[in-house]
Amino acid sequence: MSTHHPRARYRDVELLGMIGTSDSSEIRPGHGPVIDPEYTARFAKAHEDGGFDRVLIGYGSGWAEGTQVAAYAAAHTERLGLLVAHRPGVVHPTLAARTFTTLDHFSRGRVALNIVSGGTDAEQRREGDYLLKDERYARTDEYLQILRTAWDTRGPRSFEGTHYRFEGADPQVFPYQDRHLELFFGGSSPAAYVVGAKHADTYMLWGEPLRETGEQIATVAQQAVAAGRPERPRISVSFRPILGATDAAAWERAQEILGTINGEVGARFKPRHGKLHPTGRAPENTGSQRLLDVAARGEWHDRCLWTPTASAVGGGGNSTALVGSPETVAAAILDYVEIGVDTVLIRGYDPLADAIGYGRDLLPLVRQELAHRAAAAERTRAVG
Repeated sequence: MSTHHPRARYRDVELLGMIGTSDSSEIRPGHGPVIDPEYTARFAKAHEDGGFDRVLIGYGSGWAEGTQVAAYAAAHTERLGLLVAHRPGVVHPTLAARTFTTLDHFSRGRVALNIVSGGTDAEQRREGDYLLKDERYARTDEYLQILRTAWDTRGPRSFEGTHYRFEGADPQVFPYQDRHLELFFGGSSPAAYVVGAKHADTYMLWGEPLRETGEQIATVAQQAVAAGRPERPRISVSFRPILGATDAAAWERAQEILGTINGEVGARFKPRHGKLHPTGRAPENTGSQRLLDVAARGEWHDRCLWTPTASAVGGGGNSTALVGSPETVAAAILDYVEIGVDTVLIRGYDPLADAIGYGRDLLPLVRQELAHRAAAAERTRAVG
């Protein structure tokens, strides 16, 4: 199922980054405070200056609270979109609905939500959530119904479901200028496909090879049809690009990064950040299982997709790399666009420096080629 004419699809492709509140990653364990306001502002501004469309603000039970981070980032930028990860079940959806519409007004329409139903039972229980995986997705289904009606309809309403019940709720704060507040959604299990294809504006996947990504896109499209939607959600894929002046230089840097992850520095990082995706045992979430399966079948896939970084962190998070010169990595990103990807999220192992480098060296190449392909599609359409 296609969502756009090719010309429009090329022009609508979004490039996303990710920000955090401290200078840390798998190769930078971090020694300062968990929240560094100056660094957070510089990080957000670097993405805006580099031409990113949005930045993801992640979610963890012990991390800085995402809407507060988004509000701070909004105050230090002018146009950068703010994709806030949000876990259903922690707060009531009626409160969540007005939390995000309030933030949307103060940021003048820059907010979107990334819905994360939860990957591990242990992480969920840190916030008092004892539902099992499929139950969490059933709850998310109700949660998103409530958010959508709170944002898109007027007047008092009541709800009675398995997980939520309320009477006479009467929202007064709607998205900025009555716009459509977007829902991003991640997950690779059968239950995730059903719920995400039903509700999401953008369905988020981790960076698998082209064939497997295409299969997931087809599954999401099939579930969208089953849910009665006229079009499938947009598709996002996430990578960790490792750039070098040449392909050879990039591969040398990739090996250095892998050695650091597998060494003492990476070991110091894991106790602080590894609780979401514990190493040393099989992951519970399907997305991580899929990444480890891809890695087991080979280190290198397609043009320049590299998987040992995913193995090194037990499949946790978006952890597969695109390795090469800016030209090689740009071409790889366009390979995913050609199979139906609409949004690409990239973040580096040296977070701030890499964001600056992506904005300087990588994003212009991707946007230039997108514009070229959009123009070519327009010429083909005119002739046809």
